[in-house]
Amino acid sequence: MPIHRWLPSAMVAPTPVSALLHAVAVVKAGVFSVLKVVVYIFGIDFLAETGAADWLTWIAGFTLISASVVAMTKDNLKARLAYSTISQLAYIVLAASLVTPMAVAGGALQIVMHAFGKITLFFCAGAIYTATKKTEISDMRGLGRIMPFTFAAFAIGALSIIGLPPLGGSWAKFYIMLGAIDADQLIVLGILFISSLLNIAYLMPIVIRGFFFSPLGTQHPPVAVGEEQSFIDRTAIKEAPLLAVAPPVLTALACIALFFAVDPIYQLLLPALGK
Repeated sequence: MPIHRWLPSAMVAPTPVSALLHAVAVVKAGVFSVLKVVVYIFGIDFLAETGAADWLTWIAGFTLISASVVAMTKDNLKARLAYSTISQLAYIVLAASLVTPMAVAGGALQIVMHAFGKITLFFCAGAIYTATKKTEISDMRGLGRIMPFTFAAFAIGALSIIGLPPLGGSWAKFYIMLGAIDADQLIVLGILFISSLLNIAYLMPIVIRGFFFSPLGTQHPPVAVGEEQSFIDRTAIKEAPLLAVAPPVLTALACIALFFAVDPIYQLLLPALGK
């Protein structure tokens, strides 16, 4: 921020294109280049000695917090995810600006972990639209009861973005925190803590609204014992077609698998970190 407006405007694209744009291709090219320049052009030792990257820490921290605050105000699901992307990419720039090996490793891991978490969320948004034609979060009350696989995948992707174990996103946030400690930037730890709370505030209400709120236009009066409806009525499940549901389920499972398979990725990064 403030040179971010092109990204939310790109939400007019179809969901598969949005998922590719926000998770894998265009946005990751920029932050990957930032990491390459920091490590291979300037070098983390030089930047650490001169303090030449200190200004970048504050810009990234501002973007990280402000984009999360804006995301909380968006009722359109894809718009909220777009501002989430801006915030999550700021983690990578923040990690690069700390110029410590642990932070740079966390930034590189964030590229991978965010890709799987965010593409899961966008795939879920596409499945929801395919099945219900709904785009506004306020209209998604109770949808988790009729689309349990989609919303379960969304929950896993959201928790990975937030950075909770046992999901891959937790490793990226953990290494960035270690890098902040190594750089003696305790205020950055505070920024990361506030950001995590904001991540919870704009992502988890979507899951809670889907599973624990009554569908729009319905009520649940008390019923006699033995006549209660189950939490998820199997006869009422109306998921999107298999080709729309399978991708987010698979990428959600990948978010879990990456938590346990992070070591090969970390070992691949060690030569770049001078270890």
